[in-house]
Amino acid sequence: MTMRRNLLTDIPGVSVGHAEDAQLASGVTCILFDEPVIAACDVRGGGPGTRETDLLDSGRTVEKVDAIALAGGSAFGLDACAGVQAYLRENDRGFAVRDIRVPIVPGAILFDLLNGGDKGWGRFPPYRELGYAAAAAATPGPHALGSVGAGLGATTVNMKGGIGAASAVTEDGVTVAALAAVNAAGSATVGDGPHFWAGPFEQDREFGGRGSPATVPAAALATVTKGLPRTATTLVVVVTDAALGRTHAKRLATMAQDGLARALYPIHTPLDGDIVFAAATGRRILGDPVIGLTRLGAVAAHVVARAIARGVYEATALPFPGALPAWRDLYPG
Repeated sequence: MTMRRNLLTDIPGVSVGHAEDAQLASGVTCILFDEPVIAACDVRGGGPGTRETDLLDSGRTVEKVDAIALAGGSAFGLDACAGVQAYLRENDRGFAVRDIRVPIVPGAILFDLLNGGDKGWGRFPPYRELGYAAAAAATPGPHALGSVGAGLGATTVNMKGGIGAASAVTEDGVTVAALAAVNAAGSATVGDGPHFWAGPFEQDREFGGRGSPATVPAAALATVTKGLPRTATTLVVVVTDAALGRTHAKRLATMAQDGLARALYPIHTPLDGDIVFAAATGRRILGDPVIGLTRLGAVAAHVVARAIARGVYEATALPFPGALPAWRDLYPG
């Protein structure tokens, strides 16, 4: 494969597109697959907002998906899936039922309705059109990070959140990558300092190279959150080029959830709707189905932690009064 770019598109056959509205302060991110892929998901947050996730359980008739949509807008943002679906139908993609194709687009949303943007959109929310635009913009090349797409309006408890990504290759030669939309109820940093909870897993100074603090201050272990129900959620998509069945994809999603616990504190609260989607393009044989999957899941958790930290590191503050600062505003240079 080509040189690793530390992005979700390091997986061949995967494209990423963003669409956002600066006045709305919200947007959509679309993960588009060249061919339908096996997918599963693992939901840990207490306030999820999802579409088509029941279809991802084992034993369902339709095993593969065409795309995954991530959106702001809380429950209104679920319309983004319909926009992605419309784009796919125009391109003759989807599950075939005689001469009809039904694109399969699971999705999940985060809450960004109180970030200062103008949410007075009238009768219909704009997320369907944003979903279509994100799908149309999807590219297999480098994709933007930070305050873009579903991450435009995202925040953590103490600073701006955003879109992050990371990738790695396992000792078996399997590639795994993650994209995260970070809108956590908790914090990605150790207290109010510059160090990320994910610091031990950082590679090549991808989120500032600060490492870990010599000690963790007691105040950093206090339970500090946004405090309002359903105002958070971190959305993650993990993709590998390994050949996995639905059951193994589910195990990958479950193991990858550990990356959220390594990067955010607290996590999986009643305030969050945290979810990890896992998808497998099937281009590389995993080898030993137990040991290979164990190695893949362990590396995936590290990759998720790194992607989350990058989402905060790459973010820029919203241009509204009272908006939370970005990490780079607080720790320039």
